Formats: sequence, C-alpha cells, structure tokens
Amino acid sequence: MELFELTRTLVNIESVTGNERACTAFLRDYLAERNYQIELQPVGPERANVFATRGVPEVVLSTHLDTVPPFFPAREDEEFIYGRGACDAKGIIAAELAAAERLVGEGVGNFGLLFLVGEETVSDGARVANLSPRGAKYIINGEPTDNKLALGSKGILRVDIRTRGKMAHSAYPELGESAVEKLLDILADVRKLPLPADPVLGPATLNIGVISGGRAANVVPDEAQAQVLIRTVDDGRELRAALGRLLSGRAEFEFVRDTPALRMEKLDGFETEVVAFTTDLPSLTRWGRPLLLGPGSIRVAHTEHERVRKADLARAVELYCRLVKELKASIDN
Repeated sequence: MELFELTRTLVNIESVTGNERACTAFLRDYLAERNYQIELQPVGPERANVFATRGVPEVVLSTHLDTVPPFFPAREDEEFIYGRGACDAKGIIAAELAAAERLVGEGVGNFGLLFLVGEETVSDGARVANLSPRGAKYIINGEPTDNKLALGSKGILRVDIRTRGKMAHSAYPELGESAVEKLLDILADVRKLPLPADPVLGPATLNIGVISGGRAANVVPDEAQAQVLIRTVDDGRELRAALGRLLSGRAEFEFVRDTPALRMEKLDGFETEVVAFTTDLPSLTRWGRPLLLGPGSIRVAHTEHERVRKADLARAVELYCRLVKELKASIDN
C-alpha cells in the first residue's frame, strides 16, 4: 500500500482507546503478508500490542494504535490528509511501516516495530510491553513533533478529587453541607500551589479539566468531583507530596497517573525541540535509549481539524530510515 493510501486506511479504522482490536488485526495481517515475525502482546480482554521483527531487534520503531474520541473518517486535499488520528498517530504508523519496507529493501535487518494500545489514557500497552523487553539498544517513538527530534517531554501528574456533603433543601442551606463549595475551596488552593520550572522543559502547568457534582439547582449538593492534571518538568514527587498535604483530611483523592518528565537523545544533523506533552516512553524504560520524532503538529491533534501534511509524511519516512541506520551504526562501532 502506498504511504498516503495506508494513512487513509488506518485513519478509517476506528480505534478509540479501549477499542483498538480492529487496528491490531489489520496491522497483524499487513505485517504477516510482508514476512515479519509477529507477536501479539495481550493487554486485557480483546486488546493487544503488535510487535514485529526482522532479525534480532537492535532498534525499535514505535507508536500507538489508539486515538482520542470522537472518531471521524479520513478525507484529503492536495496538501493534507484529515481525520481522527491523522497525525496522532495513524500517519506515524504509516510512515514507520513505509520506512521499515524501505530498510528491508536496502538490506537492513535487526530492527523491530512496536505498536501499542492505550497511550491516550494510562499507557497500559506500554507498561505491558515493558515487562518483556527484547534487548533493543534504542527505541524511536513516534508522536507529532513536526519531524523534529525532541530533546525532552513533560510528564503528567493527575489527581482525581471527590468531596462529600449533606443534601438539604436549598431554602434551608444551614441544614445541609455543600460538597460543591468544599470542592471549590480546595481547587482555589490547588491553583495557588507553586509549580516548578526547568531550564530546558520550561514551567509546569496545571489544568482543572473536569468538574461535576450536585443533584439539582434547589438541592444542597452531597457530592462533587474534579480531575486535575499537571504537566510536570521533573519526577513529580514534590508536587505529589504537596497535593497530598493539601488534600488530606479535606477530600477523598487518588493519583490516577504519575508519569515523570523525560530527557532524550540528541543526534547531530536533526532539528530539535522540546515538547509539552507526554508519551509512552516513560513506560518503556527497558526498551533502550529513547528518541522521539514524528510528522504532524500536536497543536491540531485531538481537535476536529486534525490533519497531517503529505510532504511531512514522506519526510518522516526518510528521517526514520536515517535514524535507524545511524543508531545501528553507532551500536556496531
């Protein structure tokens, strides 16, 4: 399949996190037809990573199968391919597959392809893969970096908060206890927490992404919840401790995700940048030294205008081939 056709085909396979089965099956069959050694790594019921190899993998190309909702199919014009996952990360899958075929055609072996489920939520696919490393020296992860080699990526610290109260008629609020007011007071204090900064990664940032609670406008609310996500620039331990102290005794809380920031490899001759998002790489610590590069812009990922430039897909194929060959040469030396 030609690069752009393959991108469109992958975009048109709905694979919102948790529903990656059809995409896993497509890649299994696609790679089997091209004589790769294939392993499916189960990640819970009806979900699996795809690991394919040519020889003993010294370098692994990797990205994720899942997308955020909602699904919408592919369309294209002369410059772009549009659709859910076009840049995050179906176009990247297509570019890595095309690079792999080019490498095979040039007689390059001993590399692998690792396609993972669950990156958009808790990286459960990467965590499963990390239990069974294959001895690779390097892993090249694909995310939309505008085809620049990322020198670092921020981490994630997510905490879910729940407050409890007592229902009452809103005409007599003194008979109740508002869980919403408790939550608002807590969130005001959370917003005042000092956040660290890093000379390379920049400042940590905080987002209160979800707030819910209450029964009706005329009922004092007995329950309220919030989801708070911090983009961290270190291992997150001090922020986690500070949040624990702030929330203890005031609310129920759970740290749902704690992924550290990451510094990555730099290679001469590649454009570089630092990204504010996190990836599967912090959960793939046993798969070799990490690199991060991919076509497309993170600024249109997760939007209704998600797209990838066709020229950037073609350029990514060249860059992935170059990376694999340079890294393999460094191993041989």
